[in-house]
Amino acid sequence: MFLLSLERGITRFSNLLGVVSTVLFIGLLFNVFYDVLMRYVFNDVSIGMQELEWHLYAAIFLLGIPYGIQHGGHVRVDLIYENLPLKGKAWIDLLGCVFLLMPFTLLVGYYGIGFAHEAYELGETSGDPGGLPYRWIIKAVIPFAFFSMTISGLGMIIRSINAIRGVSEEGFSHPPIQH
Repeated sequence: MFLLSLERGITRFSNLLGVVSTVLFIGLLFNVFYDVLMRYVFNDVSIGMQELEWHLYAAIFLLGIPYGIQHGGHVRVDLIYENLPLKGKAWIDLLGCVFLLMPFTLLVGYYGIGFAHEAYELGETSGDPGGLPYRWIIKAVIPFAFFSMTISGLGMIIRSINAIRGVSEEGFSHPPIQH
């Protein structure tokens, strides 16, 4: 019962990141609209607004991955996977998470902390005049996102263990998207 509760909590966390990505995407749409309007109607270019576009895009992508992991949107060989029984799918997900996903996300997250910390300590800003200050903010999204991917991977491991034990079949054929 504890594992099911933990799995549901991790799913809620991943869903929250999906909502954050959605809100950031809407912000990106408004940003691009404003930038295009200012450039082509008023002949005014803002380097800061252009940089904000790639900051938002990076955050959307990085924070959307844990949601994708939790809901089966990640890459795997579906030709083989889809024809396996439930326990076979669970074993593939379990082994893939333990030996591939978890080590990679923990490694990038760990080194990303130093990357963001160095940018903060140096007071790194944009190299372009009129660019955005506080470059450490977008760099801090990297370790946060990778540790969030680790948490989603842990949820996938728990879901796989629950399926192998016969406790739950949730998330293996067509994962439910919960809001």
